[in-house]
Amino acid sequence: MTAMTSPHSHVNSISTLLFTPISPRPRHGFQSLRRGQTQGKRSHLLHSTSSSCSTLSFGFWNSFRLRMSSEPLPPLPERRIVQVGLGMLSVDFLATVASFPKPDDKIRSTSLKVQGGGNSGNALTCVARLGLSPRLISKVADDSQGQSIIEELEADGVDTSYIVVSKEGNSPFTYLIIDEQTKTRTCIHQPGYPLAPDEVSSSNLLSALDGARILYFDGRFPDTALEVAKEATSRNIPILIDAERLREGLDDLLDLADYAVCSAKFPQAWTEAPSIPTALLSMLLRLPKLKFVIVTLGEEGCVMLERTSDDPQLEEVDVDNLLDLLKQRKDDGAMVPTCVSSAITKLRADGIGTVTGRLILGTAEKIPPSELVDTTGAGDAFIGATIYAICAEMPPEKMLPFAAQVAAANCRALGARAGLPRRSDPRMVPFLS
Repeated sequence: MTAMTSPHSHVNSISTLLFTPISPRPRHGFQSLRRGQTQGKRSHLLHSTSSSCSTLSFGFWNSFRLRMSSEPLPPLPERRIVQVGLGMLSVDFLATVASFPKPDDKIRSTSLKVQGGGNSGNALTCVARLGLSPRLISKVADDSQGQSIIEELEADGVDTSYIVVSKEGNSPFTYLIIDEQTKTRTCIHQPGYPLAPDEVSSSNLLSALDGARILYFDGRFPDTALEVAKEATSRNIPILIDAERLREGLDDLLDLADYAVCSAKFPQAWTEAPSIPTALLSMLLRLPKLKFVIVTLGEEGCVMLERTSDDPQLEEVDVDNLLDLLKQRKDDGAMVPTCVSSAITKLRADGIGTVTGRLILGTAEKIPPSELVDTTGAGDAFIGATIYAICAEMPPEKMLPFAAQVAAANCRALGARAGLPRRSDPRMVPFLS
């Protein structure tokens, strides 16, 4: 990382701990694996006092809920501007139904809600509610929907002065059908006109990038995105890519990326690797600038592979086997998000190669069925929280539970933004202190 202090540089002191369950509270009772131990190696790799950690996690969480009203909020990160390079905006029409209709069915919705949407709009709204000052480059039409998109973003503190308003076409919109029975959603999207490179003037681009801490792309408008990414790279501004699906021009953006957050299917679709761990390892090999890659897995949590400096003395470990051991070590009884990390090691995937780094397994919050409303925008909320965490220089073991908590909060309301927590939300205090 060039324009900012690495958010992971101060976590190397825990690198001798293997498979230690981590949650957003002080850690106690960990035991390390000394290099050179071979007898009973598997049991040593799993040697930690996890039961006490789980208990402490729950007590810590409840104590924060009780004390929130009397405690001041922690200071915001310095250099508060977050720059989103390019991304999609839309209006979402959300209709909930008792169950998804069959062909030729005529049914009634149980509720209807209209609100802003689009990956970038959702992620940057999340960033703004957490207290940062994001700027957004995008495009809408000069119609009622475009006006409502801009007004909603401005109300949440997003700088919309770099959004192009076109006299032609329509603003993007999406119909979403929310199935109350399965808690799934179906999206039907109508795109607007693309944002062309010549619609972002050089002066506006330089103004947008001025003081930027990080640049975020959701993969839309690839030609314009690449021009913005190249300018950001020349200015040493780190880049985060939302790798939701295979898209035209995404490979060129990934080549310039410092961080990537992927949907569950993307890593294997992009690399054709046989498993998620080998796919993440393949991504780091193919993208030498990438510092970490995260794959989000819904209620199964997430997996992160973080690159570190090479050390020829480190032992090679099969990355698939390592993830299996992490899964055995996670606390299945924890209600709040936690994570389990390996030590820094040389990760191997047969037929692909090796990468020095560490593998981290994050869990999702266990949301009671009565509280789960809609998963729309959960991935965008996770990315927004990740952007905040990088700006706040959170280590991964704090960042992953934080992002999972923000995503879970968003699932408790209809739509991609209604449930996004604000900085003053009691659920955020353990992470923002």
